[in-house]
Amino acid sequence: MEMIAWYSPEGEVVGEVSRVRMRAENLWHGCVVIVVRSFDGSRVYVHKRTDTKDIFPGLYDCAAGGVIDAGETPDDAAAREVKEELGVEAPLTPLFRTIYVDSDTRYHAWVYEARSEGPFTHQPEEVAWGGWMPFEELKAKLADPGWPMVPDGRAIALEWLRRGA
Repeated sequence: MEMIAWYSPEGEVVGEVSRVRMRAENLWHGCVVIVVRSFDGSRVYVHKRTDTKDIFPGLYDCAAGGVIDAGETPDDAAAREVKEELGVEAPLTPLFRTIYVDSDTRYHAWVYEARSEGPFTHQPEEVAWGGWMPFEELKAKLADPGWPMVPDGRAIALEWLRRGA
């Protein structure tokens, strides 16, 4: 059974809990979000989630990321997630910390940026498609509520832009 770090509403680890229980009870947890940009910053790597994901299946996202495992630090989780989902290892720059809350999930997010040109190798259970998107096109898509993007990814990406991405 996969165990994840269980967080308080204030952002402190209070224990561990199964992913199944976290989803069923919408418990506070920690997530990492890693925006992968080209070396010159002009492009962002965007991917489409598989239709089998447990939350927000089949939608687009402009960041790799995931839940922080029990006993794992956010930095370790970020390195693990970008390697698992996109198959790249790149230096990670911490950007900011925020929260995300909706009717399906609530978590503390540690947001990072990585610079890489790939090559990318997608985790087939999580990523159905991926490719580069010009930064200016991504900004336009984030502003379009009709673009099928994960709601948490959109909210965090918009905060990233507000903070001067």
